Amino acid sequence: MTGYGKSEALLEGGRLTVEFRSVNGKNAEIGIKTSLLPKDKEMEVRKRIAERLQRGTIDMFFNWEPNASGAARTVNRELAMDYYRQINELAGEIGAVNLQLHEPNYLMATLLRMPDVVDSVKRDVITAANWPLVSKAIDEALDALVEYRVREGEALYRDVTSRVKGILELEDEVESYEAERIASVREKLQKALEDLKVKYDTERFEQEMVFYLEKLDINEEKVRLRQHCKYFLDTIDGEEYPGKKLGFIIQEMGREINTTGSKANHAGIQKAVVRMKDELEKIREQSMNIL
Repeated sequence: MTGYGKSEALLEGGRLTVEFRSVNGKNAEIGIKTSLLPKDKEMEVRKRIAERLQRGTIDMFFNWEPNASGAARTVNRELAMDYYRQINELAGEIGAVNLQLHEPNYLMATLLRMPDVVDSVKRDVITAANWPLVSKAIDEALDALVEYRVREGEALYRDVTSRVKGILELEDEVESYEAERIASVREKLQKALEDLKVKYDTERFEQEMVFYLEKLDINEEKVRLRQHCKYFLDTIDGEEYPGKKLGFIIQEMGREINTTGSKANHAGIQKAVVRMKDELEKIREQSMNIL
């Protein structure tokens, strides 16, 4: 859900630049990082952003570059005259009446440099008349951010789907160890009995083996994991905003992988489970970027 979008609007007083920046987030957290947007337009803009971007921590910025008319300045005449009177009074008190203060050009330059004598004309940058241009620039910046997300999403899609398929391949590897695992469990139990040097009933031993192997059986976990992987791929292909649902599916996949690991009782299966967990963790991290 990371992204960046930018657009510009040429207004009567200058150039307004609109920028959007987005990072990961579970919900739409929208920050209006400007004082130029009129208060009566804020709710409309927030709604538009939420509808277009759905999720993420999203910040909107305005940058204003005034032109000559937009940067017009005015002289505060009353303040300038007050400075003039004070300067004359001070000159008289200290006997400086013969200094350059009475030369018009010098006096004017001095007065214009005094604090607050020259002020910028305060105008509303965004008005009812130019709002359509600003609104269009907002839409264009959102379009640019969405396009950025689409490009990122294509790479993200390839990554997460390849990892899910990798988990399925590791599940095939787990199945290849099944026969070896059963033989290994049987051998360990027989050796334990032999080490105890006790006689045992072969038929009873086989019955106990069946019960023991039932506890270690991972067929249900394998079936459910395959179903979850298929559901993940179907969801990411079939839904417009699958992000939250994929998060729930990932939780279920993790549950089956963990149960498989707890029942493994085989080094090869344990190694495959560790690799599955590694792939799933990377999928979980990337799923935060999926809307």
